[in-house]
Amino acid sequence: MAETDDRLRLLIERIERLEEEKKGISDDIKDVYNEGKAVGYDAKIMRQVVRLRKMPPDDRREMESILDLYKAALGLE
Repeated sequence: MAETDDRLRLLIERIERLEEEKKGISDDIKDVYNEGKAVGYDAKIMRQVVRLRKMPPDDRREMESILDLYKAALGLE
């Protein structure tokens, strides 16, 4: 039982360390967005561009096509 307890404790400690690293990286990303904002870029749009760049090109084109269709149907263009 002690071996199982040690294994669990080690797993939990690894998760905690990784969560701390994740928080640090998240804070770094936030700082970069703030830096962009400080020089005049819109952080909200920067986030959207990052999200779009993660998408496969075909998925992005399909999404943009559907968005254009919806905007046209609502008279937003």
